[in-house]
Amino acid sequence: MFNPKYTITTKILANIKRIAELATELNGRHFSDVVLFEFEKRAREISAYSSTSIEGNPLPLTDVKRLIKNSPEKIRDTEKEVLNYNNALVLINNHSEKILNLNFILEIQKIVTSELINKFNSGRIRQESVFVNDPKTRKVIYLPPDYQDVPKMMDGLINYINDNKEKIDPLILAGIFHRQFVIIHPFVDGNGRTSRLITKKILSNMGLDTFNLFSFENYYNNNVTKYFENVGVFGNYYEIKDSVDFTSWLEYFTDGIIDELLRVTKELNKVGSKESDRLEDHHKMIIEYIRENGIMKDSDYAKLTNRARATRYIDFKKLIEFNLIERRGKGKNSYYILKD
Repeated sequence: MFNPKYTITTKILANIKRIAELATELNGRHFSDVVLFEFEKRAREISAYSSTSIEGNPLPLTDVKRLIKNSPEKIRDTEKEVLNYNNALVLINNHSEKILNLNFILEIQKIVTSELINKFNSGRIRQESVFVNDPKTRKVIYLPPDYQDVPKMMDGLINYINDNKEKIDPLILAGIFHRQFVIIHPFVDGNGRTSRLITKKILSNMGLDTFNLFSFENYYNNNVTKYFENVGVFGNYYEIKDSVDFTSWLEYFTDGIIDELLRVTKELNKVGSKESDRLEDHHKMIIEYIRENGIMKDSDYAKLTNRARATRYIDFKKLIEFNLIERRGKGKNSYYILKD
């Protein structure tokens, strides 16, 4: 039976209180669907960039944004890794199931590693021994549990999360899941990315509407060394398992959520001071059409509305002024796309 060792320190209590205050403040404010869509898209871009960067992916954020927007067919492995992570984020944001289960975890790992590892290891618990290297020295620093013990350990972790949903603060549960998952190391590849994605899902299950608008992976990527020092363990699992304490990790984990919520709050405050969060239905129609179809021409808009041509021009112009769309082409060949 999994029974993690940790202490609820004054710092952890203060962090939980601060997170609740920030989340309540954000949830109590009104933002248009357009603004929320843009922030969710931006959060996915930052998350996909940060989480893959943690694992050594060299693509800069500008390339990640362009890649997610265009989704080209012929791509390199580094680009596939980013698109996979974004696909998993989309699934998580649209997933309504509140009970954590192994099949969902396997599905996420399969998406994350799609076409990057052999199919036998994609979406399956590992059937072999693995080891963890120091990202700088490349020397072995951790030997995870034997693969024969992994299924039982994963069941123990999942049951612990589900059984304590009403007993332990969700922030504590999310933090414990994150680190214990890394300790178990249930997959041949994709452990770090999968752990961060499922942790995000656990956080979203807290009922806080704004958790899909921020990227806690961004906090880790800002200091990868510190992240690995906090989330990881060193040595042979069977020699250290009884001494693993989650306290300092939980302090660091909740620090990261506060940092990201403050960043998102600051960005939303900027948007809230503009008229862009008071767009009318016809503006939302334009944004939604471009989101679904990639582009919109004036002729497309004319088919959806009875607004006069001059008025349609004003509608597009307003969205351009709010930096939500941009115009491409000239004259009759002009069209509109979402702003990067």
